[in-house]
Amino acid sequence: MSGWKQYLAGVAAAFGAFCLGASIGWSGPVEKEVRGGGAYKFTPSSAEWGWISSLLTLGAATSCIPAGVLIGIFGRKITMLGLAPPFFIGWLLIIFAQKAFMLMIGRFIVGFCGGAFCITAPMYNTEIAELSKRGIMGCFFQLLIVHGVLYGFIVGAYAKVKMMNILCGILPIIFFVLFIWMPESPVYLAQKGKNDKAEKSLKFLRGKDADVSAESNQMASEGNKEKVKPMQALCRKNTLKSLGISMMLMVFQQVTGINAIIFYSTGIFTDAGTGFSPAISTIIIGVVMVIATIVSIMLIDRVGRKILLLVSAALMFVTTLIMAVYFQWLLKKNVGWLPVLAVCVFISGFSFGFGPVPWLLMAELFAEDAKPVAGAIAGTTNWMCAFIVTLAFPLIKDGFGAAACFWIFAAVSFAAIIFVLFLVPETKGKTLNEIQGMIAGGKKD
Repeated sequence: MSGWKQYLAGVAAAFGAFCLGASIGWSGPVEKEVRGGGAYKFTPSSAEWGWISSLLTLGAATSCIPAGVLIGIFGRKITMLGLAPPFFIGWLLIIFAQKAFMLMIGRFIVGFCGGAFCITAPMYNTEIAELSKRGIMGCFFQLLIVHGVLYGFIVGAYAKVKMMNILCGILPIIFFVLFIWMPESPVYLAQKGKNDKAEKSLKFLRGKDADVSAESNQMASEGNKEKVKPMQALCRKNTLKSLGISMMLMVFQQVTGINAIIFYSTGIFTDAGTGFSPAISTIIIGVVMVIATIVSIMLIDRVGRKILLLVSAALMFVTTLIMAVYFQWLLKKNVGWLPVLAVCVFISGFSFGFGPVPWLLMAELFAEDAKPVAGAIAGTTNWMCAFIVTLAFPLIKDGFGAAACFWIFAAVSFAAIIFVLFLVPETKGKTLNEIQGMIAGGKKD
């Protein structure tokens, strides 16, 4: 298999996402033991636990823009390696917490470092990938997130909190050891005028016998263009168009309810009388996410981004509608299997399109000079929405009932179908320059 090293580098870079996934998967399994006072010397109150859960998303929201700035100055590789030590320190705070606030700070730091990978990993991966493999590589990020979540669920099901904290805490160290051997992004090196290094990096990624002259010449000519300040690049009409598309995809990714559904899935499985223990039902959900993400990665460079997003939004629309109807009218009827089926189809639908594709498009829709800042703004949008949904969902659920939440999610999913149909361009098999031309022309083929 030629060019296998680019896959190796891509997986190593995306291992940061695995660390983030494990951190996301942490709060569900540990909740009972931590809130029961069995895990630490203190017992967090309900409000404190709410913050311990949601500070991860807030931390991630605050790190995207600094990460976008740093990868432009120091490069992709140094920035990602620099995230590993604080990531580990965040876990140390969680392992040795004496008071609730130490847990909160730990969760914030872990979220901050994980969120930065949302910007760095998809960009690095789409920059090191050959054109025909760019879709697959751009989705490694989401693939490793869902594997990380599953890891968190499985470890959480069978280990005590202390052990789980340690098994999550070692992950950033593993990332550092893996990624330190990988090359810097050739695109970044060419931007900085280091064309020999860029060529060396490409040789590593494509295999030593591969002819990289055409690719490195194109990168060099890109790098020789007059330098534009990031804010100027951001204010171009093209960039603003792409930013609008990218931000809306991020909003739809979060506001269609994925986090709320994962959060409450265990309850849904229990209420349905499936007879699965909460731990097993969360693991089932993790497995469904992993399988659907793998399927989408097989298809992304064949059928394209747009079809996956459409199928994904349609499945989420139908299933949230079923959930709304169930909670509105069928709760007393004996159809507990219905929400279980709906949850599984929803999660497959999400993981099939709206999970991976917005992150890939974030890395594809922008010109090289605008990408770090514009991508960072899109990433921040994603995590702010995640934060708001995590906080608002329990409030709406308690105030207006679960049905209300699912009617909202269904409406948002329907809006997502319309948005993708009319406004999202197809980027499959196009060079980054062709994508820019397409956005400028407003063509959606």
